[in-house]
Amino acid sequence: MNKENSTQLDTPARHFSVLLSPTPRGARLARLLATEWLRTWDLPYGITETAAHLVAELAANAATHGRVTGRDFRLALLARGETLRIEVTDTRGDNLPDPQLPSPDTESGRGLLLVETLADRWGVELGPVPRKTVWAELDLTPRSPDPDAVCSGGPGALPKEPREGKKPHQAPPLPPTAGAHSRE
Repeated sequence: MNKENSTQLDTPARHFSVLLSPTPRGARLARLLATEWLRTWDLPYGITETAAHLVAELAANAATHGRVTGRDFRLALLARGETLRIEVTDTRGDNLPDPQLPSPDTESGRGLLLVETLADRWGVELGPVPRKTVWAELDLTPRSPDPDAVCSGGPGALPKEPREGKKPHQAPPLPPTAGAHSRE
């Protein structure tokens, strides 16, 4: 074998793809399968949970808005280099996603707003007819902290000084003596 002509990828791609029924059960299965696949890889903290939310929203949209009787939707996950790409392909290329602000009293319509918030990038690719693919990407490199971001310290934060009563390293109170529960 000629080593000069061999092609090697610098970073191996990890790929998962599955066809699922366009039903609520298929959308739930997409989230569960994606979560299990992502857990097998050494991904940065929080990526698996964020990706699971993205898969849930995109798969629910495919099962609800991209549903065509007798045609499945495809979930594909691709981790390559510093990016995790989530793709959901359905057979309703005529029904493109359109994120809108729902009124406060509606019970649905916030899925694409979540995708917009959670994903580093997202979009739609048309084709081949009649398909469309809605995709979302997550960066796998840790972001540098924002110096202006609000840190913890709000309600529920640990106090800086011990509260009155229990001192640091103080033992808990002793249980009542055996005579306290006598049967008289």
